[in-house]
Amino acid sequence: MKLSGEIIMNLFAAISLLLVFGCGEDEIKTETERVRLALNWFPEAEHGGFYAAQVHGFYAEKNIEVEILGGGPDAPVIQRVATGGVEFGVTNADDVLYARAQKAPVVAIMAPYQINPRCIMVHASSGIKHIRQIENMTLAMSQRPAFSHYLRWKYPFKDVNIVPYPGNISQFLANPDFAQQGYIFSEPFVAKTKGGDPRSLLVADIGFNPYASVLIVTENTLNDKAEIVRAFVQASKEGWKKYLEDPMETNKHINKLNPEMGIEILTYGAEQSQRLVLDEVGIKNGIGHMTAERWNTLHKQMKDAGLIESDPGNVSTAYDTRFLK
Repeated sequence: MKLSGEIIMNLFAAISLLLVFGCGEDEIKTETERVRLALNWFPEAEHGGFYAAQVHGFYAEKNIEVEILGGGPDAPVIQRVATGGVEFGVTNADDVLYARAQKAPVVAIMAPYQINPRCIMVHASSGIKHIRQIENMTLAMSQRPAFSHYLRWKYPFKDVNIVPYPGNISQFLANPDFAQQGYIFSEPFVAKTKGGDPRSLLVADIGFNPYASVLIVTENTLNDKAEIVRAFVQASKEGWKKYLEDPMETNKHINKLNPEMGIEILTYGAEQSQRLVLDEVGIKNGIGHMTAERWNTLHKQMKDAGLIESDPGNVSTAYDTRFLK
């Protein structure tokens, strides 16, 4: 009976160990990583792929629980990411170079928009078909963004009164000699639905084309949490693919978060995003693709316009493409 007792005790101990270590191993495999993503503006179509990854469970499939934080005018995305307030952020490529020039340790890891949606909206009745033709009118542009400085540097804007961007289209609708900045799938759409005659002039068409809706992290996050970064990027790519193919469910979610963005304008935004995300480069190389040539060109343009003075050698540290593969 003594031997039988020892066998039973040993079996019990072995089973207990298997249960303990087995459960621990399973917990490691299924443990959810909680992260935050800070947007550079209120929830809109330009963030559709990130919301789609959340809505359709692509982040969850990678064991990532994502809290998406809406932004607004002058949202401090760079600061929040650089100081560790959030793990991920969405900004534009020019803001990344600004930040790097100021020693902020942020890095771009994915660029959904190959073609920047920034535009200058003019009245079709003005006959203006190119930004260089803008003269003898009022032009509303924000002071901070790089595109604003670049346009002032590149073009004379003869007798143009440059005023702050008002954040709406009221003055545009009221004044035929008024032009303003916008996103191609936002302000022009609203202006047309309200009876205006908008013509959108893409800033990218003059050669100033920073990547848009760029996903960023810190250097420390890249080094310490590379697998989480890779999982987040891959899930985000799936989200953008889904959003461009079938945006309705995601748009309903965005509409709940930002009721000012109706389903109609969000649908239009998703349609316009097709050609901006999946241009020839996006189709050939995949969503989020970035090149050294584009980053170096942007750096030179910003330097020529007196926006930054950093060494071109630092540009290669501003982005990291290894997680896109």
